[in-house]
Amino acid sequence: MPSSLIDAVAAAGIPTDTPPSSLVSALATIPDPRDPRGVRYPLAEVLAVLACAVIAGSRSFTMIAEWALDAARSRPVTTSGQVPVLSTIHRIATLVDADTVEQTLHTWIRTQVKTEAIAIDGKEVRGAKNADGSRVFLMAAVTHDTGCVIGQEAIGEKTNEIPHFPLLLDQLGDLTGKIITADALHTQHTHATTLGDRGAHYVFTVKRNQPTLHDRIASQTWAPLPVQHTVREKAHGRITTWSITCQPAQPWVGFPGAAQTIRLTRDHTNPRTGTTSREHVYAITSLTARDATPERVAALIRGHWCIENRLHWVRDVTYDEDRSQIRTRNGPRTMAALRNLAISIHRLHGATNIAKATRTAMRDPELARQLLTRL
Repeated sequence: MPSSLIDAVAAAGIPTDTPPSSLVSALATIPDPRDPRGVRYPLAEVLAVLACAVIAGSRSFTMIAEWALDAARSRPVTTSGQVPVLSTIHRIATLVDADTVEQTLHTWIRTQVKTEAIAIDGKEVRGAKNADGSRVFLMAAVTHDTGCVIGQEAIGEKTNEIPHFPLLLDQLGDLTGKIITADALHTQHTHATTLGDRGAHYVFTVKRNQPTLHDRIASQTWAPLPVQHTVREKAHGRITTWSITCQPAQPWVGFPGAAQTIRLTRDHTNPRTGTTSREHVYAITSLTARDATPERVAALIRGHWCIENRLHWVRDVTYDEDRSQIRTRNGPRTMAALRNLAISIHRLHGATNIAKATRTAMRDPELARQLLTRL
């Protein structure tokens, strides 16, 4: 039986050189920030322990250290047989370069997935703080079909997501033929032009932050047009009917690359009280009617909204991210990258309930190791 996480890779027949790269060998490419004198554990081993512990639901450095101690009772977690203690875990997680960790992990995840549609959205890690005390804002790129995180960009407190949008796109590599979905904040002429230059399409929500564009789309003739696709679902104690209508974008809409404008109507009914409400959501896309039917457009819009449930909700609730007290140096971003990795690994192994998957892995330390090294 393999004696450590690193040995488990070789025993599984997975090459430890790159390319192609296993996750553990990818971790080995991250530069070690420590002074080589007195180093007891290779950096990749400690990072693998961190990754396994977060896969098992660990939310803090203390929980990671406890997981490592428990896991070592059944099989060593390092080649030396010793268990990294809390101070070692804390030092490595806070000293290692967060940009390199994010890039390495998300690059590896991209090698595991093939996707057409990518959602881009940001959130604040409310409990965490950067080394200078500023708040931590992160913008992620998530695949619609698998829910895997394939890129992440840190947002400075004194700026916003808009200037970081092209930087996040740079992480994603070739975007030819890809469809990028984003909320109304990113319904920008420059973003649409950038995506067109990269051979990608967009589906953007349009709200009042772009009043001219919103009014132009809303003023198009909608009432006589038939509903082209309808979806009905029951969730959270109410029934929601989604109705979508698409039409060609008129030249006077004035948005780069626009091919279709969309009106999505959401009717909400509370079956207990009988109360109803209706709202219209407008969107714009560079996809032509030939490229995307109304059903496909509706799926892309709803797929983007699912980022809240498939990523933000999981990080906030399952990993309690908003109450994280990790605030030292690069610790907040390192842990955020590891959470993205853990969620993606569970998704790649077919998990639909991440909370349940982490509880299962917490009860069985060997399962967390296998999830890490099986891909």
